[in-house]
Amino acid sequence: MKMVAFVFSHAPHGTSFGREGLDAIFSVSSFLKKISVFFIGDGVLQLMKSYKVENILARNYTSSFRILSFYNIKDFYCCKASLIERGLNNNNNFILKINILDSHILRLKLDEYDAIINF
Repeated sequence: MKMVAFVFSHAPHGTSFGREGLDAIFSVSSFLKKISVFFIGDGVLQLMKSYKVENILARNYTSSFRILSFYNIKDFYCCKASLIERGLNNNNNFILKINILDSHILRLKLDEYDAIINF
């Protein structure tokens, strides 16, 4: 059985990467048992609850991250340095319960996976 890590490294709503990544997770979750989701760089912004998407005329797809647990996806990791760089180190207002890891530990964790898909 393959273990797959999905890495979100782009900000939401500026590109379609985040929405496409979420769709990809939903698609492969039916035949893969071990999926984990990582948020690094600008991807940590995908975790924010308080987007006002009506100001940019976009649909807030990030709320769909909450239903990943229904697909038996429970491992969510976030880069501590990425949070700090974006001023989010004291923010607990995330849409998911995430494990915040130092960048070195996060890289070691990613090494455990058979495939890494970046969005």
